[in-house]
Amino acid sequence: MLKLYSFGPGANSLKPLLTLYEKGIPFEQHLLNPAKFEHHSDWFKAINPRGQVPALADNGRVVTESTVICEYLEDAHPTEVKLRPDDHHDRAQMRVWTKWVDEYFCWCVSTIGWHRYIGNMVKSLSDAEFEEKVKAIPIPEQQLKWRRAREGFPQDLLDEEMRKIAVSVRRLDDHLADHEWLAGGMFSLADICNFAIANGMENGFSDLVNESDSPHLLRWIRQINERPACREMFAQVPHELAPAKKKEG
Repeated sequence: MLKLYSFGPGANSLKPLLTLYEKGIPFEQHLLNPAKFEHHSDWFKAINPRGQVPALADNGRVVTESTVICEYLEDAHPTEVKLRPDDHHDRAQMRVWTKWVDEYFCWCVSTIGWHRYIGNMVKSLSDAEFEEKVKAIPIPEQQLKWRRAREGFPQDLLDEEMRKIAVSVRRLDDHLADHEWLAGGMFSLADICNFAIANGMENGFSDLVNESDSPHLLRWIRQINERPACREMFAQVPHELAPAKKKEG
């Protein structure tokens, strides 16, 4: 039985979750609570020394990095449902989109999310308590991000990230104006990985993602939300964290 450690159906954790549901692969779900910093606990760092989710355990071997996990599932657990184009050029285009979301789109949205929400997790801690939490974080860049989130990100950085989000929305909407899906004429990992970041932006970034400014992006977001696997995922995987349970494919 595969074991997936994640925060649930959002952001990078959504990528392998939706891939598993689309492919109908049985797995054991382990939800970690970020508010309790479970991903920085010793037991989880024994699974992923970087202290980050998602992480996939397959017969004692662990795969990390959300997009890599999705590709691994396609390679190691093939099913009738394919999430990569067969044509080599189309597959390359799929990977252009997954690389872009990992290196550009995800980061600008993430920074705004940290600014708006994540910093509130630690603002009530004393300086000593906060430093104790930070010491458990294995990645220096993440330690810096937690400190910035607690203190407040510089306004010039937030302005630049919002500019990048606007560029991202425009790129997606322009492409989706002429294509049903992002790559290869089929629903693929390109769609899953970008949807993981774009889903819900009509609420959090309504000045950019709305019917008048980005109708094609909204159509695509809604189309994915209506897919049976996506609906099943959101119905079965709690947004509120709960004990681990098995999902049968």
